[in-house]
Amino acid sequence: MAVAIITGASKGLGRALAVALAREGWDLVLDARTASVLEESARRARAHGTRVVALPGDVADGWHRAALVAAARELGGLDLLVSNASALGAEPLVRLDALPLEGLRVALETNVVAALGLVQEALPLLRASASGAVMALSSDAAVEAYETWGGYGASKAALDRLAAVLAVEEPGLRVWAVDPGDMRTDLYRAAVPLDDDAGRPSPESVVPAFLRLLAERPASGRFTAPALLGVGA
Repeated sequence: MAVAIITGASKGLGRALAVALAREGWDLVLDARTASVLEESARRARAHGTRVVALPGDVADGWHRAALVAAARELGGLDLLVSNASALGAEPLVRLDALPLEGLRVALETNVVAALGLVQEALPLLRASASGAVMALSSDAAVEAYETWGGYGASKAALDRLAAVLAVEEPGLRVWAVDPGDMRTDLYRAAVPLDDDAGRPSPESVVPAFLRLLAERPASGRFTAPALLGVGA
């Protein structure tokens, strides 16, 4: 049975992807900071008959990252690592002249440093898998200059670069940076609370793009969900 670790799995895209993978027969290790909400994601995934370990904690903590990998090892190994946990740096987002430096540090720690730390912890298991893969959740803010998105965008640009270098250094793995595009999530509402997100796609509508990557296993690189789904083609 294939095993995946998904960070930031308590809601939004993380929860949607967890349920979809469980439906496909994957065993899961799920992470998020809020235990009660994370357990709801685990309950929905377990409804599909797979083994699910829910470990509340902060991916910025090394002991927690080690516990996630240890849980995957207990399930039999690790075939997929999804770095989905994200921090904005400021809620709501602000211009760079007002961005708290501590907020920027938090965004970089969560979105970049912790993501690399988890990869480092998980590499022995990923290398041992016949289909080891890493998905790093990116953003269009990593490649486009949007007012107020500077700190968050910088962290995602750094994550993209780590993913690209990891792909070169670990040719036996698939390493995909994936920009899911606009979605109707709590993260977006926290970032821009005055924006009407009613017309934005749900996280569930984006999940097929991730499943396509897993099914077709293209070469490592950066992908956007709209392109994978053929939107606008």
